[in-house]
Amino acid sequence: MKYLRLARYKNLLFIAATQFLIKYGLFEPFGASITLDVLGYFLLALATVCLAAGGYIINDVQDVQTDRINRGDKTIIGSGVSEKTGYNLFMILNVAGVGIGFYLSNIVGWPVFSGLWIFASAILYFYAMYLKRLPLIGNIIVSCTIAGVVVIVGLYDLLPAINDQNQPLQRLLFSILTDYAVFAFLINLLREMVKDQEDIKGDYNAGMQTLPIILGTSRTNKVIFTVALFPLVAIFHYTYTYLFQNTLATIYVLLFIFAPLIYVMLKIWDAEKKEQFTRLSLILKLILFFGLVSMGLYKFIL
Repeated sequence: MKYLRLARYKNLLFIAATQFLIKYGLFEPFGASITLDVLGYFLLALATVCLAAGGYIINDVQDVQTDRINRGDKTIIGSGVSEKTGYNLFMILNVAGVGIGFYLSNIVGWPVFSGLWIFASAILYFYAMYLKRLPLIGNIIVSCTIAGVVVIVGLYDLLPAINDQNQPLQRLLFSILTDYAVFAFLINLLREMVKDQEDIKGDYNAGMQTLPIILGTSRTNKVIFTVALFPLVAIFHYTYTYLFQNTLATIYVLLFIFAPLIYVMLKIWDAEKKEQFTRLSLILKLILFFGLVSMGLYKFIL
């Protein structure tokens, strides 16, 4: 169980579920031309999960000092799993993820895509080692990897199958994926910034230069509020433009995405305590969950 917790198995299940929802909740209902068979798609999800798990592990290995302050007894590296074992697991998972990605890239006829897996593996390593210590840079990188979980499906399953006959449908589905990737990026960026507020004590003692340490809690709250305006406006525009005629879809977005995001914006303005930031981080995670799950509703909308 300690290894599953170290690899954030709940997050990994969510990543895999998101990718399978894209295929069976979005692609198949609309009859999209796809490239990967069931085994190939399973390998795509497995490669993504391997890299994500490796990223979580190497991050924990480098965060031992910070986590002991911020999370206390919940720290796994150094108490349940040694740092050496953590490094070994990171290497094994990354070799597996990159290897599977290389195989799939050749299967779909786009060997150049192999570079995406190598780049993702490298950026997660450098994030854990250096980049997360910089203001906003680390937040943006993590959020890009979350968006990549969505986009990678389109690159491997939709793009190689495009031809003159199916181009309009393939482009439509890829544009939907792109919209969701932007949504995932923005919501996760907010959550990463809130988590920096939550972990400010441990980050300060570890010598990090996160936004709250540079600007202070109050100013960072205002930055988070400002950034939250972008997904708020985008969600409103998207709902009004594409979903407004469908009552159930509109209610879903307003109830599970729009309203919680407004709540976060109202509460973040004067939040000060760690417990407040923890609660807001959880709400943003739920917004991300309900947002991505809504991909399964398109077959009832379009």
